[in-house]
Parts: sequence; C-alpha cells; structure tokens
Amino acid sequence: MRLAGKVALVTGAAAGIGAATARRFGREGALVVVNDARADGLEAVAADVRAAGSKALVVAGDVTKKADCERMVGAAVRDFGRLDILINNAGINRDAMAAKMTEEQWDAVLAVNLKGTFLCAQAALPGMRERGWGRVVNTSSIGSLGNIGQANYAASKAGVIGLTKTLALEYAKYGVTVNAVAPGPVMTAMLAGVPDAIKEKIIAMVPVGRIAAPDEIASVHVFLASDEAAFITGQVIFADGGASVGI
Repeated sequence: MRLAGKVALVTGAAAGIGAATARRFGREGALVVVNDARADGLEAVAADVRAAGSKALVVAGDVTKKADCERMVGAAVRDFGRLDILINNAGINRDAMAAKMTEEQWDAVLAVNLKGTFLCAQAALPGMRERGWGRVVNTSSIGSLGNIGQANYAASKAGVIGLTKTLALEYAKYGVTVNAVAPGPVMTAMLAGVPDAIKEKIIAMVPVGRIAAPDEIASVHVFLASDEAAFITGQVIFADGGASVGI
C-alpha cells in the first residue's frame, strides 16, 4: 500500500472524482478526512474507506470560508495527529457565454475553484512545512486552456495552475510538493446526464476515444501523493486522453 499510515484530506469527496479518490486512498492505507460543502453522501464514502480496512473522518465545510478550511485541517490533526496530504478537488461550474455571464456566476466559480484551493492549502501547508513532508494536489482542468461558455471556469482553472507553481516554489525546500491534475472529460454524475449526442461529440475530441472513469483520475492522485513522486513538484498532469495535445 503506497499511502500506508498517511493522513489525507479530500475536498469535494461526496461524489465523482473526490469520492473515487477517497475510496482509493483508503485502499492504499491512508487515513482519510472526507469533505464536501454538504454532508450528503459523505458517510457512504467514509463507510467504503472503513470497509477497506482504514479510518475515515467526515467533516462538512465550505472551502470558500477560511474558518471552515482551518477547521477541516484541525479535525485531521485532532483525530489523526497530523495532515500529510491535501487533495484540493472541490469545484463547481456555472456556464454562460461571456456577454451574458452574471457577476454572481463569475464570483461563485472563482470562489470555490480558486479561492477555495488557496484557503485549503494555506491552512494545510504550515503543518507540512513543520514536519518536513507534505503533498498538495490541486485540480485544474483541460478547460484551463479555454472553452466556449466557460470564461469563469477557464479563468479559475488557469489560476489554479499559477497558484500551484508558486506554492511549489515556496515550499520545495521544506519537503513539500505541490502539483496539479488537469482532467479531461470524466464520467461523473454531471456528465452522465448529458444527452448521448453531446457525449459522442465529446468523445470525438479525445484521441483515446472514450471518457475517463473517476478512478483513473484517482490513480494520478495516488501517484502524486506517494513517495514515488518525491522529485515532482510544480507540475500539471493533463489526464485527458490526449485531448490537450492538439490545442
């Protein structure tokens, strides 16, 4: 087990990639703190982690609020003694063409996707620095390269890349790595509800010819959180089936 005994916090863990990552971390031996803005679904994910023979802690909280982020990290330290790994997975989209996008749509997406990533990292990094070991994995997207109708989402995910590289430089000398994963299309509940005709168009843009399963992104999280990735920091892994290659 590659994460045996490590303590991990996964945000946005109630469903999709976050849930798959929490479950996978449990199978890899990590003690997992599962978070989402709402508690719905978290207990089921925690139960799966425990069924894999590990320990899980449910902490609902809003990543856009500094106090909540500090509370999540504090809960990990209180119950498990420390926090080794942060998976910044929480994210939302509020799509609209730029000319029609409301200020509220812009602010909501930037608050969760970019500010939330920063606040969670800010809460977690001091303890990692003190212990001389840590892993932070942020979530960007192929959408960071630009996508029609997603000015807010693209800006937030491009911002995550800049944040990742800056934090990597600031914390490398303390034994802490900071990287990002940029998924392409993944079969989450959101995409599952898309009409088949649109799914076919999405698949046509992916060179490998399919949509990823959430556990495939979780596999990248496991690698970047492990000792195997100790010499990798400040990097963005596009787990997108080759979709970004021609962009």
